[in-house]
Amino acid sequence: MDDLTSLLTAVDSFADRLRALPQSRLSRGAAAEGLELARELAERARRFEEPDSPGPRDMPDAGLFAAADQVAVAGHDAVEALRGAPAAEVEDAIASVEAAAKRCGL
Repeated sequence: MDDLTSLLTAVDSFADRLRALPQSRLSRGAAAEGLELARELAERARRFEEPDSPGPRDMPDAGLFAAADQVAVAGHDAVEALRGAPAAEVEDAIASVEAAAKRCGL
């Protein structure tokens, strides 16, 4: 399994587990953690695709129940952006997803 497949699997797994959480867990920080991961993945993609563009773009907080979708969209975008990236860059993205999942208890 190549690194991009591993990243895609990690992102999809995180998003699916986040979608399955009850509102109580989402409101206790899991949704915020998901949003933070989505923002990180989006920024990672932006830096790789457009290294000369100005600072990070804002990903809005669309609410508790949108965080999983934001992770999925940003994660899939990051996978596409990181095609051809050094393996270390992809491995770092995978580590970020795994760390976010651990912080959420997923």
